[in-house]
Amino acid sequence: MLDLSLLFDSAAARTLDARASALLGEDGWDLMAQAGLAAWQCLQQQWPDARRLCIVAGAGNNGGDGYVLATHAVRAGRAVQVVTVPGKPPATGLAQRAAREYQAAGGSTVAFDGQCLPDADLVVDALFGLGLSRAPDEAGQALVAAINAAQVPVLALDVPSGVDADRGSVPGVAVRATVTLQFIANHRGLFTGDALEYAGQRRLAPLELPDAAWQGISPRAQRWGGERLRALLPPRRANTHKGESGHVLCLGGNHGSGGAIALAGEAALRAGAGLLSIGTRQAHVGPLLARLPEAMAHALEDGDALAPLLARAKVVAVGPGLGQDAWAQALWARLHGGGRPLVVDADALNLLAADPHAMPDAVLTPHPGEAARLLATTTSAVQADRYGSAQALADRYHAVVVLKGAGSIVAAPGQCPRLIAAGNPGMAVGGMGDLLTGIIASLRAQGLSAFDAAAAGALLHAMAGDVAAADGARGLLPTDLLAPLRRLANPDR
Repeated sequence: MLDLSLLFDSAAARTLDARASALLGEDGWDLMAQAGLAAWQCLQQQWPDARRLCIVAGAGNNGGDGYVLATHAVRAGRAVQVVTVPGKPPATGLAQRAAREYQAAGGSTVAFDGQCLPDADLVVDALFGLGLSRAPDEAGQALVAAINAAQVPVLALDVPSGVDADRGSVPGVAVRATVTLQFIANHRGLFTGDALEYAGQRRLAPLELPDAAWQGISPRAQRWGGERLRALLPPRRANTHKGESGHVLCLGGNHGSGGAIALAGEAALRAGAGLLSIGTRQAHVGPLLARLPEAMAHALEDGDALAPLLARAKVVAVGPGLGQDAWAQALWARLHGGGRPLVVDADALNLLAADPHAMPDAVLTPHPGEAARLLATTTSAVQADRYGSAQALADRYHAVVVLKGAGSIVAAPGQCPRLIAAGNPGMAVGGMGDLLTGIIASLRAQGLSAFDAAAAGALLHAMAGDVAAADGARGLLPTDLLAPLRRLANPDR
């Protein structure tokens, strides 16, 4: 049985399609028939009262899937209109056969008039699907605009037209689907970045493929949901002590940014660290202890005072509120060769970008802007290929990387990336990243590997955000996550 957490790229999907077509015979008609039937069944389940259907069919096999769906709908007594791209009739043998069967069933076809679609209760997007990784041409743009302007639900077949199924980017315009029904396998691009704006509810029709079709096919990412936490965060043994849960040292909180390092420290404790030290500016020690008396707060006015703190710590989290001045640079320099696993965030990432070097046994947690500086590129380039950017960072810095954002990606050298299947727009507020830094450092101190700590930490953070956003995403604060964070960090409670 297909593991639904596995995500694949378009090359794997095409290989599976070709192999299954060869094994099933009839040049792939069986597979197209399965896809069209699955789409019709999805439509009936989701919109049982939809009587008037508009199917926008492209010239390729995605359009063929649409014709098969349309044939089922006509035979079921629905009012169906297939709309095609002007001057682009079905171009593949399979699509041509599907169109003939639709016409033989009494279906009608009309070329798009360049203005609007026929009145309908539902639009089916069978325009481009998996095959498009560039901006649509002028005719395609007009059809996409018409679909989005129809103001009725949209069922996208395989991929919303205009969305890059590998990268999750939208290089031009794209269909905003209500539901996207993927065929054969989950497409990794639909779970991150801009694609989240367009895919709507994602569903999968795995179809009936011979087992031989899957030989040698490897996933290109893996979705991580809450079910992962139980194995990584078992109950503590009855005779445990605080030392077993790890000692985290958080460094940062330059002038005017004391709250950032306090957030990181409190998150480390709420995620289960046994001991917490914080190194910060003298001015922040008193307010920090008033907020968090469990912390051992230390004034660090230069790098010389850092050595005894490093000697006691198991993991160091550096960056929240750090700044980039001489004080920050002195602390950052003392960490080089310090022999402690690091979690690196915020201005520590900017200091690393200014002097790039390998960071083995570190977890880097950049947002897209910081990732761009680390890769010497642009934020738009990072967002255009979030998987590729995360892996490039991991390989360049020899580190585990959490590329933050909608659909956070955790990458490591030689590992299959992990996609965090949680989080919400309310988390786009200052201070959220500081929490994540503390959570990952805490899990690392509790004995998880860098890769597992990064993935579990990002997942805990996102899930806590979802719980906290139950009252609304707008106005969500980082401190709202602390109570659900503690509950989620105890999955066996």
